[in-house]
Amino acid sequence: MSAPGELATILRGWRERLIPQAVGLPVTTGRRTSGLRREELAVLAGVSADYVVRLEQGRAAAPSVQVCAALTRALQLTDTEQEHFFRLAGHATGGGRVSRLVPATTRRLVERTNDRPVAVFDAMWSLLLWNPVWAALMGDPSQIREHERNVLWMHFAGLSECHVSRSSSTESFHSSMVADLRRSVGRYPDDPHLPELVERLQVISASFRDLWQRNEIAEHGPTTKIIDHPDVGRCELDCDILTTQRGDLRIVMYSAEPGSESESRLALLATIGTQHMMGVSGRKAL
Repeated sequence: MSAPGELATILRGWRERLIPQAVGLPVTTGRRTSGLRREELAVLAGVSADYVVRLEQGRAAAPSVQVCAALTRALQLTDTEQEHFFRLAGHATGGGRVSRLVPATTRRLVERTNDRPVAVFDAMWSLLLWNPVWAALMGDPSQIREHERNVLWMHFAGLSECHVSRSSSTESFHSSMVADLRRSVGRYPDDPHLPELVERLQVISASFRDLWQRNEIAEHGPTTKIIDHPDVGRCELDCDILTTQRGDLRIVMYSAEPGSESESRLALLATIGTQHMMGVSGRKAL
């Protein structure tokens, strides 16, 4: 069986095995299947129902990394199943390529963290997963085109709408991020997306070109950020970065000093984020 045919068959099987109760959906009478309907999977993954139909019929082009991540999350796949799904979709890891698989344990960590912003990035700083508090603090990433959900692209292309002041200068932040990107280029020489990103950044930003020519290599680390939020005001937050042993993913988490005004404002943002997600017809963020 061809890869598209295998992907169609296995996607349909995974959908039909997942019962509505497992994803918080009510059980109604008259269902033709005990598993999820295509429309329900589409809502949970944030894609169109027509696209799910075309995938299950083997008529759609290979889904993007972001769509694969959304579907694997909605379907609650194991790590092994995720790897198989990504391979069928043409996003196999290994052989010097950046991993874009989010392990089930990491996914649960993000989903169960309700009191602070958490997000997961790959080794080239493309956003893969986030929780509602992250969306409330930094802006909803689902409103951004998939290929633009990258930290370096957002900053060097001037697309970041978050008002952030850092304890270090913007130049130091940019320098650190570019040095980290060059480190990833060296570690993943066979990944086609890395040189594509570098080329796009060189075209749109003279600042990036200058920093890239320095040939600096470093690992971007934690810092302190001051975020001027339009709803809750100024928050001084610690930005911690954890790197997973498997897949070289970066888990970014914001926190505030206990008892501070920033902690109170972050708690308010957590409420705002939860209310927002409850009002999006059950759709879950990537």
